[in-house]
Amino acid sequence: MSLQAPALSETGRGNGPRLVLASGSPRRLDLLRGIGIEPHRVLSCDVDETPLPREKPRDLARRLARAKAEAGLALTTPEERGSSFLLAADTVVGVGTRILPKAETEADARTCLALLSGRSHRVTTGLCIVTPRGAFRERLVETRVTFKRLSDVETEAYLRSGEWRGKAGGYAVQGLAAIFVRQMVGSHSSVVGLPLAETASVLGGEGFPLFARFADAAPAS
Repeated sequence: MSLQAPALSETGRGNGPRLVLASGSPRRLDLLRGIGIEPHRVLSCDVDETPLPREKPRDLARRLARAKAEAGLALTTPEERGSSFLLAADTVVGVGTRILPKAETEADARTCLALLSGRSHRVTTGLCIVTPRGAFRERLVETRVTFKRLSDVETEAYLRSGEWRGKAGGYAVQGLAAIFVRQMVGSHSSVVGLPLAETASVLGGEGFPLFARFADAAPAS
């Protein structure tokens, strides 16, 4: 399904390459906008996210990012594919080899919080970028997050907030759950949903004009 495309920024004007975001996640869109990239088009790509038997968190993140990129390509026109970069990503939370769900019910979120309380877990984001030449560029970014031990009061308050709904592992680190984090080793933006350093590195290395938006800006005096 195609969402309403935002107004084109400098990265989407003229004959320069554009970017198609193959994700309906508002968090990924906000992260891209934070580094000056306004997607030419935003697509919501529905794929089956059910883990395969004995599939590890990192393997699931990699597989789903690729599947979402392929689903996004199927929704674009030949002209778009030849003139745009397409970006897809998927974030998976794992405790050991156990994959935590994207919490849809309070029971899901409660189970996730109980597993995360007082221990470390890994958040893995698979990144898949398709270049205008049709080449797939993939990255996998892992971040270790350690939660404090949650009290019953904290758990119940967080459940009432509703922030957990639809979030991998049952929490959103950019919200109230930030107070649960004792330590984070790795990429904060990856835990939110998109590893920005790796995204910029791949795009820039493939010729995407990362700083086109600021090309005509007057230097600070």
